[in-house]
Amino acid sequence: MLTVADPSVLEAVEASESQNLLPRKVIDDARTIYSSHVLGLPKDSLWGQPVLCDFGEARVGRRHKGLVQPELYRAPEVLFDMEWDSSIDVWSIATLDLLENKHLFNALDEDGETSATDHVAEMVAYMGLPPLEFLNSSEDTRNVFDDEGRWTSAGGTAIPSITLEDSLSALDGDSKRLLLSFVRSMLRWQPEQRKKASDLLKDPWLAVILP
Repeated sequence: MLTVADPSVLEAVEASESQNLLPRKVIDDARTIYSSHVLGLPKDSLWGQPVLCDFGEARVGRRHKGLVQPELYRAPEVLFDMEWDSSIDVWSIATLDLLENKHLFNALDEDGETSATDHVAEMVAYMGLPPLEFLNSSEDTRNVFDDEGRWTSAGGTAIPSITLEDSLSALDGDSKRLLLSFVRSMLRWQPEQRKKASDLLKDPWLAVILP
């Protein structure tokens, strides 16, 4: 996520577009392809141009298997070595540190070491126990859940006393209610139950902050 501290960078783009509109291609009523626009550099900074990276982790096709994503943003199907698709990106959006100065997930054990078990325990705290249909998709789930879907406290790991409501303290009232609904639509055990990116754009919370 990037911020633009120097508004003149965007003002220059606006002025250029108003004087010489770059070509664009209208695909349909909902989609337009715009020509790329080179951004200038901030006046009082030595930063270079933003660079999109990690394309080595990109995948072509619909379904895949294997370890991907930064640890704290890792979807449950990835942790349990199930097949995954683009819905893991929707999961990652829900865990981004957009409003709070902290991560949604800690994923550390009591010794401060990275722990997939503790990560899953936090997921249970936020979302409740996963459905059996999800658990039956991988034998790896038996490391922390029994045949009836109950948490087994593997290695003595308990479900932490945390909630989504407590994790979002920057907002209150209707704003918080709408944001919680937005996040919960993406934090789902079963990938097919997560909102699609196109549906997220129509979410009431985004409609409020991006009228």
